[in-house]
Amino acid sequence: MSKATAGRTITDAVSFMGIPEAELTPSVRDALMSLLGEVDRLRREMDKVRKRLRDAEDLADRDPLLPVLNRRAFVRELARVIAYARRYNEPAGLAYFDIDNFKQVNDTWGHAAGDAALEHLTRLLAEHVRETDIIGRMGGDEFAVILARTDEKTAESKARALSILMREKPLVVDGVEISLSISFGAIAFMGDEDPQDALARADRAMYRAKHGMQQ
Repeated sequence: MSKATAGRTITDAVSFMGIPEAELTPSVRDALMSLLGEVDRLRREMDKVRKRLRDAEDLADRDPLLPVLNRRAFVRELARVIAYARRYNEPAGLAYFDIDNFKQVNDTWGHAAGDAALEHLTRLLAEHVRETDIIGRMGGDEFAVILARTDEKTAESKARALSILMREKPLVVDGVEISLSISFGAIAFMGDEDPQDALARADRAMYRAKHGMQQ
């Protein structure tokens, strides 16, 4: 703290506490300086604690492998978007994806290739959805995306476009191209359902599409 800043701070403190000017002796001024320095130190420490808490909360919301939300945090965000949709009578979309034959990727190319496939899908989603959209990993090779201000037709169109991109952009591992595809389901909601119910509905739509594709 500079002398000029300290002087202004002492003046402000004296004014606030109502200390008469006559009582502002050198010893009182020194005591105030020491007190204000301690307050300043404590304020800086509290700022550091708040930052650590924010970092810890952010870490707790993240998937351990990928730079997306984990299921718990995604469900929380979905509840927030549902509440917004209910309040403003505005639809939002929810797309659900999983990687086809993911076990075969692991069995044929190894678990490192499986992790690379998850990272590949994560990058594709992040690069081709809006900043206002929210990506989460639901577990294993399953992902979901909240599409803000989106009706069901648009959500289906977006999910289909992402599945086409996945087929067009093979994963490359050690110079070898591995073709991947994803199944998807897409729904819209207007704020009249529970987050878990919305996820289950999108999940069912995805599995119906996967079953139809495999027939």
